[in-house]
Amino acid sequence: MEAGYQILVLNRLWQAVNVVGVERAFGLLSQDHAQVIHSEDGDFRIYDAESWFEFSRERPESSSRRFIHTVNQKVFVPQVVLLRHYDRLPIQEMKFNRQNLFERDKFRCQYCGTRFSAKELNMDHVVPRDRGGKTTWENIVTSCLRCNSRKGNREPMEAGMRLLRKPERPRRRPFVSGLLRREVDESWRHFIHSQG
Repeated sequence: MEAGYQILVLNRLWQAVNVVGVERAFGLLSQDHAQVIHSEDGDFRIYDAESWFEFSRERPESSSRRFIHTVNQKVFVPQVVLLRHYDRLPIQEMKFNRQNLFERDKFRCQYCGTRFSAKELNMDHVVPRDRGGKTTWENIVTSCLRCNSRKGNREPMEAGMRLLRKPERPRRRPFVSGLLRREVDESWRHFIHSQG
């Protein structure tokens, strides 16, 4: 089994809340704090620790499955575990920075609506700083260089421009958006993309 293998943790409402290592996942299972969610042929099945050990015993070994050795048998490493009692989501503020702003606005200029690469985009103060505009989620939008130059040091209406949408603090949790950005185990996709 490769070192550093990660397991997705869901709260009891089936929402992604964490990613843990193998040791922590088996600790949650053995203390009956979690169950394994196993997907096969599009169906989800839930196993407690005892039934997961039995499932592992009855299934033939496969090179595509990861497993650990116990004293008596090999046990498949779960890909997703479901917490039995925890139903909250971790409270995390999305950090305000250039990358997160561009992701919030989907790399689209909020004036002309065109998608650009990050190097072709700017952060624009809707209300200019010298007029009291703050550097916050609610006053900064993604803009292309052309629209940013056209708007200048004015408010959009003064420049004859309209925002595609009012800037807001993002609702998505950074944990999920971070998972969406990286390559994840195929078995995680259903749980992550339903939250993104």
